[in-house]
Amino acid sequence: MAAYKLPKISKPKKIGNKQVLLIANGDLRLSANQNCWAAQHEMEETLAHAIAEEGYKLVRAHPYKPEQKHGFIGSQKEGMDVFAKIDPKAPLIVAEAVWQYSHHILHGLISHEGPIMTVANWSGTWPGLVGMLNLNGSLTKAGVKYSTLWSEDFTDGPFRTKLRKWLETGKVTHRTAHARPLKKVKVGSAERRLGKELAAQLQREKSIMGIFDEGCMGMFNAIIPDHLLNPTGVYKERLSQSALYYETTQVSDREARAVRKWMEDRGMTFVTGKDPVKHLTDAQILQQCKMYIAAMRIADDFGCDTIGIQYQQGLKDLLPASDLVEGTLNNVARPPVYSRDGKRELYKGEALPHFNEVDECIGLDALMTYRIHKAMRQPPESTLHDIRWGDWDQSGTTDEYVWVFLISGSAPPAHFVGGWKGASSERQPHMYFRLGGGTLKGICKPGEIVWSRVYIEGGRLKMDLGRAGVITLPKAETQRRWDATTPQWPIMHAVTYGVDRDQMMAKHQSNHIHVAYARDTDAADKAMLAKAAMAEALGIEVNICGTKKNGKSF
Repeated sequence: MAAYKLPKISKPKKIGNKQVLLIANGDLRLSANQNCWAAQHEMEETLAHAIAEEGYKLVRAHPYKPEQKHGFIGSQKEGMDVFAKIDPKAPLIVAEAVWQYSHHILHGLISHEGPIMTVANWSGTWPGLVGMLNLNGSLTKAGVKYSTLWSEDFTDGPFRTKLRKWLETGKVTHRTAHARPLKKVKVGSAERRLGKELAAQLQREKSIMGIFDEGCMGMFNAIIPDHLLNPTGVYKERLSQSALYYETTQVSDREARAVRKWMEDRGMTFVTGKDPVKHLTDAQILQQCKMYIAAMRIADDFGCDTIGIQYQQGLKDLLPASDLVEGTLNNVARPPVYSRDGKRELYKGEALPHFNEVDECIGLDALMTYRIHKAMRQPPESTLHDIRWGDWDQSGTTDEYVWVFLISGSAPPAHFVGGWKGASSERQPHMYFRLGGGTLKGICKPGEIVWSRVYIEGGRLKMDLGRAGVITLPKAETQRRWDATTPQWPIMHAVTYGVDRDQMMAKHQSNHIHVAYARDTDAADKAMLAKAAMAEALGIEVNICGTKKNGKSF
């Protein structure tokens, strides 16, 4: 027998009786991990105390790193090293008080044999719930069985009851009866016909989704495999952010200044300063305006109907933030852009739907929404928001639970109180955006919206849709919510009809939620059902979530 040199396979250390492993996944960016570590550490201590009171011990599966000043898993390679050393059958908690890159740990969770639970804090400042929702959506897409919990302080009765159940059984579930299959919902004949006809047109004439580099920020759940996307009639044009950077450098200062002047002539405010580290500067704005023109020209080159810019990796070291660009692209009323020879206006009279952070599920949704709303003569502008946080109103304006929908980019001025006049641009936080760049900030106007999410489960495209209202809150309450999250970003005060906080957290398969306005309550109901019919005709499995505004079922 040949004397081959056999590999040495690491043997994981077995854990003790009534011990539970904990991992903390983090950002790829060192500055974010360092700034957020204190909040994560505090959460872990509180969670460990809760578990101890149930007779179990929480054991950290990886150490604090004094040289990096945090204890997060900060890369996919580090995550692989951690999982190679842990007991594959151990009960495992992924505890999150921050944004996290799901691909750092997805590999280990896919192969883990023990019960898995994701746990998040409930905070706008330290958005563990945002990171957890992304991880949950990624696990669902990957077909991994998991449980999930969230809490403000890990002492409340419902949390403790479900924690106890998971510790004893390895599984916990939530109420999701608010989600009903479309076949159980009555869709008007006009809306059903419109949805079917638009689906048939898309599948016959086909459409191009332009993707400036795929897989932003570890969002596995935001990538639609080609074999699932293509049957809808949508095909990817894989573009490079290096091409976007180059094209940006080819735009003249004159053209870029014309874009800014157009915005300012319509009332937009740029909050500028002299220090590029702390302030939004004229130079940063100039580059953003060039990027806007460059994105339009490349989209036109390839015939794209929707595009997504990754930005967070790659471009962040070359250009200011893409957020001002993204929200402007999503608005029908926007600065005109001409072909390189100046002879042709690009996408005249149209928005170019942009999906923030290259979330392809939003890209498909935005394309469908744009066509549905145009056909129904409803406002076609749409955007994604993070389900950033939620809280009860402290001003006494409403007794409803009010969500904070918030996103760094892609929100169009058409969604704001005052439109362009209600829009401002402030420097992005330095922690994430080293080269600055301005946001497209505003307070979203009161009105009726359709919310939705395309996701992947069981190897199929699925879509959840629901209805919500955007309400007006007093200035002080709005500011409280901004101060608790990110005050440079646009904010939407949303009340979801027939879907409470815990139902949304239990069912929603992403940190992102897609929203679009309609002119009134009846129009919003019909727009939602028409989009549901279109999705069904495209082969997407559809759920209608919640109720009508009046509380009645669809």
